[in-house]
Amino acid sequence: MLFYSFFKTLIGQPVVVELKNDLSIQGILLSVDQFLNIKLDDIRVTDEKRFPHMMSVKNCFIRGSVIRYVQLPAAAIDTELLQDATRRENLAEK
Repeated sequence: MLFYSFFKTLIGQPVVVELKNDLSIQGILLSVDQFLNIKLDDIRVTDEKRFPHMMSVKNCFIRGSVIRYVQLPAAAIDTELLQDATRRENLAEK
């Protein structure tokens, strides 16, 4: 639940999502759910020559299980808040 809550704070921010098939998609985070499924708007594929069929797509839904990495804007990350939330979740598990 920690990552779900964290990603919800990033809605409206630009992110880059790298999929397990090496497709990287840059876009604005519209929504995220508890399975870390992601909706992106105003997308752009970083390697257009390799994935030309994605040129006409403007928004997409990405299933959480096919995501390898999510690159986040450094300015949008509150590391102190994330560390505190991690500590609280760790204490709750004990």
